[in-house]
Amino acid sequence: MNKYKIRIIIFLLTILCVNVYGQTKKYAFNFQKTGQGNQTIIFIPGFACSGEVWDETVKTFKNKYICYTLTMAGFAGAQPQTTPSFNNWEESIADFIKDNKIDHPIVVGHSMGGGLALALASDYPDLVGKIIVVDALPCLLALSNDSFQSKKDNDCSKVINQMKTMTEDQFYQMQKAGVKSLLADSAMQEKVINWSLKSDRSTFAKMYCDFSNTDLRDKIKNITCPALVLLEPYFSNIKPRIEAQYKNLKSVKLQYATRGLHFIMYDDKQWYFNQLTNFLMNK
Repeated sequence: MNKYKIRIIIFLLTILCVNVYGQTKKYAFNFQKTGQGNQTIIFIPGFACSGEVWDETVKTFKNKYICYTLTMAGFAGAQPQTTPSFNNWEESIADFIKDNKIDHPIVVGHSMGGGLALALASDYPDLVGKIIVVDALPCLLALSNDSFQSKKDNDCSKVINQMKTMTEDQFYQMQKAGVKSLLADSAMQEKVINWSLKSDRSTFAKMYCDFSNTDLRDKIKNITCPALVLLEPYFSNIKPRIEAQYKNLKSVKLQYATRGLHFIMYDDKQWYFNQLTNFLMNK
Protein backbone atom coordinates (compact mmCIF):
# COMPACT_ATOMS: atom_id res chain seq x y z
CA MET A 1 0.00 0.00 0.00
CA ASN A 2 1.54 3.32 -1.08
CA LYS A 3 1.94 6.36 1.18
CA TYR A 4 -0.88 8.25 -0.59
CA LYS A 5 -3.46 5.52 0.19
CA ILE A 6 -2.26 5.28 3.79
CA ARG A 7 -2.75 9.04 4.24
CA ILE A 8 -6.29 8.84 2.82
CA ILE A 9 -7.18 5.99 5.19
CA ILE A 10 -5.76 7.89 8.18
CA PHE A 11 -7.68 10.99 7.10
CA LEU A 12 -10.98 9.06 6.80
CA LEU A 13 -10.43 7.37 10.16
CA THR A 14 -9.79 10.76 11.71
CA ILE A 15 -13.07 12.11 10.32
CA LEU A 16 -14.89 9.02 11.64
CA CYS A 17 -13.42 9.52 15.10
CA VAL A 18 -14.44 13.18 15.10
CA ASN A 19 -17.98 12.28 14.05
CA VAL A 20 -18.36 9.52 16.65
CA TYR A 21 -16.52 10.98 19.61
CA GLY A 22 -16.74 14.71 18.94
CA GLN A 23 -20.51 14.96 18.79
CA THR A 24 -22.14 17.38 21.20
CA LYS A 25 -23.95 15.57 23.97
CA LYS A 26 -27.71 15.77 23.70
CA TYR A 27 -29.50 17.33 26.65
CA ALA A 28 -33.22 17.69 27.32
CA PHE A 29 -33.05 21.35 26.32
CA ASN A 30 -31.50 23.93 24.05
CA PHE A 31 -29.40 26.55 25.76
CA GLN A 32 -27.87 29.94 25.13
CA LYS A 33 -24.81 31.20 26.98
CA THR A 34 -24.28 34.91 27.55
CA GLY A 35 -22.62 37.22 30.05
CA GLN A 36 -19.44 37.21 32.09
CA GLY A 37 -18.46 36.90 35.72
CA ASN A 38 -17.25 34.53 38.41
CA GLN A 39 -20.66 33.01 39.13
CA THR A 40 -23.12 31.25 36.85
CA ILE A 41 -26.90 31.50 36.72
CA ILE A 42 -29.00 28.83 35.00
CA PHE A 43 -32.46 30.02 33.96
CA ILE A 44 -35.22 27.42 33.51
CA PRO A 45 -38.47 28.64 31.90
CA GLY A 46 -41.94 27.48 32.85
CA PHE A 47 -44.39 25.19 31.13
CA ALA A 48 -44.37 25.51 27.32
CA CYS A 49 -42.29 28.69 27.51
CA SER A 50 -39.19 29.73 25.62
CA GLY A 51 -36.00 30.77 27.36
CA GLU A 52 -36.88 34.22 25.99
CA VAL A 53 -39.09 34.63 29.05
CA TRP A 54 -35.84 35.50 30.86
CA ASP A 55 -34.55 38.05 28.31
CA GLU A 56 -34.95 41.10 30.56
CA THR A 57 -33.57 39.22 33.55
CA VAL A 58 -30.50 38.08 31.63
CA LYS A 59 -29.97 41.60 30.29
CA THR A 60 -30.00 42.89 33.87
CA PHE A 61 -27.49 40.38 35.25
CA LYS A 62 -25.25 39.37 32.34
CA ASN A 63 -22.59 41.97 33.15
CA LYS A 64 -21.87 40.26 36.47
CA TYR A 65 -22.86 36.63 35.82
CA ILE A 66 -22.44 33.96 33.19
CA CYS A 67 -26.01 33.14 32.15
CA TYR A 68 -27.27 29.88 30.67
CA THR A 69 -30.82 30.22 29.38
CA LEU A 70 -32.63 26.94 28.71
CA THR A 71 -35.58 26.06 26.49
CA MET A 72 -36.85 22.59 27.32
CA ALA A 73 -37.19 19.96 24.59
CA GLY A 74 -40.51 20.13 22.75
CA PHE A 75 -41.42 23.57 24.09
CA ALA A 76 -41.63 26.78 22.03
CA GLY A 77 -40.31 25.14 18.86
CA ALA A 78 -37.41 23.22 20.42
CA GLN A 79 -36.88 19.70 19.08
CA PRO A 80 -38.93 17.25 21.19
CA GLN A 81 -37.68 14.11 22.92
CA THR A 82 -39.21 10.70 22.31
CA THR A 83 -40.02 10.11 25.99
CA PRO A 84 -39.92 13.35 27.98
CA SER A 85 -40.41 13.29 31.74
CA PHE A 86 -39.91 15.58 34.72
CA ASN A 87 -37.27 13.27 36.20
CA ASN A 88 -35.43 12.97 32.89
CA TRP A 89 -35.31 16.74 32.54
CA GLU A 90 -34.01 17.18 36.08
CA GLU A 91 -31.26 14.60 35.51
CA SER A 92 -30.33 16.23 32.21
CA ILE A 93 -29.81 19.61 33.90
CA ALA A 94 -27.68 17.92 36.57
CA ASP A 95 -25.60 16.23 33.82
CA PHE A 96 -25.17 19.57 32.06
CA ILE A 97 -23.81 21.19 35.24
CA LYS A 98 -21.39 18.30 35.83
CA ASP A 99 -20.28 17.96 32.20
CA ASN A 100 -19.50 21.66 31.94
CA LYS A 101 -17.91 21.78 35.41
CA ILE A 102 -20.15 24.65 36.49
CA ASP A 103 -19.28 25.44 40.08
CA HIS A 104 -22.37 25.67 42.32
CA PRO A 105 -24.59 27.64 39.92
CA ILE A 106 -27.53 29.75 40.98
CA VAL A 107 -30.61 28.06 39.51
CA VAL A 108 -33.61 30.25 38.70
CA GLY A 109 -36.86 28.60 37.64
CA HIS A 110 -40.36 29.85 36.84
CA SER A 111 -43.47 27.70 37.29
CA MET A 112 -42.53 24.14 36.27
CA GLY A 113 -38.96 25.44 35.94
CA GLY A 114 -39.21 26.34 39.61
CA GLY A 115 -40.27 22.78 40.32
CA LEU A 116 -37.20 21.56 38.44
CA ALA A 117 -35.01 23.90 40.53
CA LEU A 118 -36.49 22.46 43.73
CA ALA A 119 -36.05 18.87 42.54
CA LEU A 120 -32.48 19.52 41.40
CA ALA A 121 -31.44 21.10 44.71
CA SER A 122 -33.14 18.23 46.59
CA ASP A 123 -31.52 15.37 44.68
CA TYR A 124 -28.16 17.05 44.11
CA PRO A 125 -27.64 19.29 47.17
CA ASP A 126 -23.88 19.53 46.59
CA LEU A 127 -24.32 20.69 43.01
CA VAL A 128 -26.29 23.91 43.47
CA GLY A 129 -25.24 27.18 45.14
CA LYS A 130 -28.61 28.94 45.43
CA ILE A 131 -32.11 28.57 44.01
CA ILE A 132 -34.72 31.17 43.11
CA VAL A 133 -38.22 29.80 42.54
CA VAL A 134 -40.61 32.12 40.72
CA ASP A 135 -44.23 31.22 41.50
CA ALA A 136 -44.02 27.47 41.92
CA LEU A 137 -45.03 25.08 44.69
CA PRO A 138 -43.67 21.68 45.70
CA CYS A 139 -47.08 20.14 44.97
CA LEU A 140 -49.58 22.28 43.09
CA LEU A 141 -52.52 19.85 43.21
CA ALA A 142 -52.25 19.52 46.98
CA LEU A 143 -53.59 23.09 47.22
CA SER A 144 -57.01 21.90 46.12
CA ASN A 145 -56.80 18.32 47.38
CA ASP A 146 -55.55 17.76 50.93
CA SER A 147 -55.35 14.01 50.40
CA PHE A 148 -53.39 14.21 47.13
CA GLN A 149 -50.80 11.48 46.58
CA SER A 150 -48.73 11.12 43.44
CA LYS A 151 -49.32 7.94 41.46
CA LYS A 152 -46.54 5.53 40.70
CA ASP A 153 -46.36 4.71 36.97
CA ASN A 154 -48.92 7.40 36.19
CA ASP A 155 -50.66 6.81 32.83
CA CYS A 156 -50.68 10.00 30.74
CA SER A 157 -51.98 8.45 27.51
CA LYS A 158 -55.53 9.79 27.91
CA VAL A 159 -54.32 13.37 28.39
CA ILE A 160 -51.95 13.05 25.42
CA ASN A 161 -54.70 11.70 23.15
CA GLN A 162 -57.12 14.45 24.17
CA MET A 163 -54.56 17.15 23.54
CA LYS A 164 -53.47 15.73 20.17
CA THR A 165 -57.05 15.52 18.88
CA MET A 166 -57.80 19.20 19.54
CA THR A 167 -57.96 21.41 16.46
CA GLU A 168 -55.53 24.30 16.13
CA ASP A 169 -58.32 26.76 16.89
CA GLN A 170 -59.48 24.80 19.95
CA PHE A 171 -55.93 24.68 21.27
CA TYR A 172 -55.43 28.38 20.59
CA GLN A 173 -58.64 29.34 22.38
CA MET A 174 -57.67 27.18 25.36
CA GLN A 175 -54.25 28.84 25.57
CA LYS A 176 -55.70 32.31 25.09
CA ALA A 177 -58.08 31.86 28.02
CA GLY A 178 -55.40 30.25 30.15
CA VAL A 179 -52.75 32.89 29.56
CA LYS A 180 -55.17 35.69 30.46
CA SER A 181 -55.55 34.13 33.89
CA LEU A 182 -51.76 33.86 34.30
CA LEU A 183 -50.41 37.10 32.85
CA ALA A 184 -51.76 40.59 33.50
CA ASP A 185 -49.41 42.33 31.05
CA SER A 186 -51.54 42.28 27.89
CA ALA A 187 -48.57 43.28 25.72
CA MET A 188 -46.88 39.97 26.54
CA GLN A 189 -49.88 37.64 26.33
CA GLU A 190 -49.68 36.89 22.61
CA LYS A 191 -45.96 36.07 22.87
CA VAL A 192 -46.61 33.52 25.62
CA ILE A 193 -49.55 32.04 23.67
CA ASN A 194 -47.33 31.64 20.60
CA TRP A 195 -44.76 29.70 22.63
CA SER A 196 -47.50 27.21 23.48
CA LEU A 197 -48.65 27.02 19.85
CA LYS A 198 -45.09 26.22 18.76
CA SER A 199 -44.76 23.49 21.38
CA ASP A 200 -44.98 19.82 20.49
CA ARG A 201 -48.49 18.72 21.46
CA SER A 202 -47.42 15.33 22.88
CA THR A 203 -44.71 16.95 25.01
CA PHE A 204 -47.18 19.60 26.15
CA ALA A 205 -49.66 16.96 27.32
CA LYS A 206 -47.10 14.55 28.79
CA MET A 207 -45.35 17.20 30.85
CA TYR A 208 -48.63 18.70 32.03
CA CYS A 209 -49.66 15.25 33.24
CA ASP A 210 -46.24 14.44 34.67
CA PHE A 211 -45.80 17.70 36.56
CA SER A 212 -49.36 17.51 37.91
CA ASN A 213 -48.38 14.18 39.46
CA THR A 214 -45.20 15.60 41.05
CA ASP A 215 -44.96 15.99 44.83
CA LEU A 216 -41.73 17.45 46.22
CA ARG A 217 -43.02 18.37 49.69
CA ASP A 218 -41.01 15.75 51.53
CA LYS A 219 -37.98 15.73 49.22
CA ILE A 220 -37.17 19.43 49.72
CA LYS A 221 -35.92 18.65 53.23
CA ASN A 222 -32.66 17.63 51.50
CA ILE A 223 -32.02 21.15 50.18
CA THR A 224 -29.09 22.80 51.91
CA CYS A 225 -28.53 25.90 49.78
CA PRO A 226 -30.23 29.28 50.30
CA ALA A 227 -33.65 29.39 48.63
CA LEU A 228 -35.80 32.36 47.62
CA VAL A 229 -39.40 31.76 46.58
CA LEU A 230 -41.32 34.57 44.87
CA LEU A 231 -45.08 34.08 44.81
CA GLU A 232 -47.94 35.87 43.09
CA PRO A 233 -50.16 38.11 45.24
CA TYR A 234 -53.09 35.67 45.37
CA PHE A 235 -51.06 33.22 47.44
CA SER A 236 -50.76 35.79 50.23
CA ASN A 237 -54.45 35.08 50.93
CA ILE A 238 -53.68 31.46 51.77
CA LYS A 239 -50.32 31.79 53.49
CA PRO A 240 -50.85 28.88 55.92
CA ARG A 241 -51.35 26.47 53.00
CA ILE A 242 -48.33 27.87 51.16
CA GLU A 243 -46.14 27.70 54.24
CA ALA A 244 -47.28 24.13 54.86
CA GLN A 245 -46.03 23.18 51.38
CA TYR A 246 -42.61 24.64 52.17
CA LYS A 247 -42.36 23.60 55.82
CA ASN A 248 -39.60 21.04 55.09
CA LEU A 249 -37.38 23.58 53.36
CA LYS A 250 -35.65 25.21 56.32
CA SER A 251 -33.55 27.65 54.26
CA VAL A 252 -36.50 29.13 52.36
CA LYS A 253 -37.42 32.79 52.21
CA LEU A 254 -41.00 33.31 50.99
CA GLN A 255 -41.89 36.66 49.41
CA TYR A 256 -45.26 37.68 47.95
CA ALA A 257 -45.48 40.01 44.97
CA THR A 258 -47.49 43.21 45.28
CA ARG A 259 -49.42 42.99 42.02
CA GLY A 260 -50.07 40.92 38.92
CA LEU A 261 -50.41 37.22 38.28
CA HIS A 262 -48.25 34.16 37.62
CA PHE A 263 -45.65 35.79 35.34
CA ILE A 264 -44.15 37.92 38.10
CA MET A 265 -41.15 38.91 35.96
CA TYR A 266 -43.57 40.80 33.70
CA ASP A 267 -46.36 41.83 36.08
CA ASP A 268 -44.38 43.16 39.06
CA LYS A 269 -41.09 43.90 37.37
CA GLN A 270 -39.44 46.35 39.75
CA TRP A 271 -40.32 44.28 42.83
CA TYR A 272 -39.06 41.15 41.09
CA PHE A 273 -35.70 42.67 40.18
CA ASN A 274 -35.24 44.11 43.67
CA GLN A 275 -35.84 40.67 45.19
CA LEU A 276 -33.36 38.96 42.85
CA THR A 277 -30.70 41.61 43.30
CA ASN A 278 -30.90 41.55 47.10
CA PHE A 279 -30.81 37.75 47.23
CA LEU A 280 -27.89 37.44 44.82
CA MET A 281 -25.86 40.07 46.67
CA ASN A 282 -26.41 38.38 50.02
CA LYS A 283 -23.55 35.97 50.70
